[in-house]
Amino acid sequence: MMTDSSKKKKGFRTLEEIEACDKNFLVPEDIEPFLGCDRYSINLQAREDPSALQFPICRMGTRVKIPRIGFINWYKYAMAVDDP
Repeated sequence: MMTDSSKKKKGFRTLEEIEACDKNFLVPEDIEPFLGCDRYSINLQAREDPSALQFPICRMGTRVKIPRIGFINWYKYAMAVDDP
């Protein structure tokens, strides 16, 4: 039986964690805290209008992968332009 303390929270908490990881691709679950939405919404948007996400994605059937470097660049630079 899993207790609350033994459940591992998935996803990254900081951009530094994403930068330090060795994965080439992220999954929607990894970036949901940065976008403030759940992975289902990211998957749905990627299927219906991927350009609205404004960062690169790769779709393979129903799976969505996000290039790690592309997401980092978008988050650092595109998000900075959008902030007032």
